[in-house]
Amino acid sequence: MKQTSGIDELPGELLMWVLIFSELLVFGAGLLAFMAVRLTDPSGFAEAQSALYRTGAAMNTAVLVTSGFLAAKGLEYRRKDRRVQARLSLVAAAALGCVFLIVKGAEYVGKAAQGISYETHPFFMFYYLLTGFHAAHVVAGVMVLLLVAWRDDTGNIEAGAQFWHMVDLVWVLLFPVVYLLG
Repeated sequence: MKQTSGIDELPGELLMWVLIFSELLVFGAGLLAFMAVRLTDPSGFAEAQSALYRTGAAMNTAVLVTSGFLAAKGLEYRRKDRRVQARLSLVAAAALGCVFLIVKGAEYVGKAAQGISYETHPFFMFYYLLTGFHAAHVVAGVMVLLLVAWRDDTGNIEAGAQFWHMVDLVWVLLFPVVYLLG
């Protein structure tokens, strides 16, 4: 009988897990730095945070969670050899990623119109850094979802869905820390 390790039991490709873990470490370090600097100026951070568009951020949370569900459904459909439904689910997940980017872009435009930049307050430096880095991951994830919808091998879809779920997870962590915690 062959003995297996926990790594052997992970679904998907090991290198995708290495990428996901490294990305989570980078975002985690950014969030820890954000929270540490917040301790030095809690009232300034609270005042800066009050300028954020929380409703849009909450909507974006629902958009990304829904898109993650659609990516998972895409994998499920492909495993059942329902290729058309799989592709439609993946394209819909990517489209919701684009909705996220539109809402985030509108938020950035609104901040710029108010004269708020990364130099306004340390809060906004972290805000733009963390949410901008996440938005770059959303762009990459949208491209990955579209690519795996086109090249719809089960392994490809699984790897694409893994990456997209990491993007979702990061937002689920960013949203409360950046937008809600006072």
